[in-house]
Amino acid sequence: MLGQKFDPNALYNRIVHYYIDKKSYSKESANEIAQTIVQRELLRRICKNIKCKHSMDEHIRSQETCLILNCDCTHFVN
Repeated sequence: MLGQKFDPNALYNRIVHYYIDKKSYSKESANEIAQTIVQRELLRRICKNIKCKHSMDEHIRSQETCLILNCDCTHFVN
């Protein structure tokens, strides 16, 4: 089973609502914080293998292979 895929829009919405509702930040500040966090998470979830650059969702961790057919990546590189 591959699990749930990363949804940047859901993360963005949760962060914005958290900072507006719980922390009383302005809408603009909450949006800036959310954009920064989502960008960092997107970069963290991309394979650092120069030949690959596919997302974590396109790798099978237990088999250490990329799901893209013509990719030579043998394991996800952080």
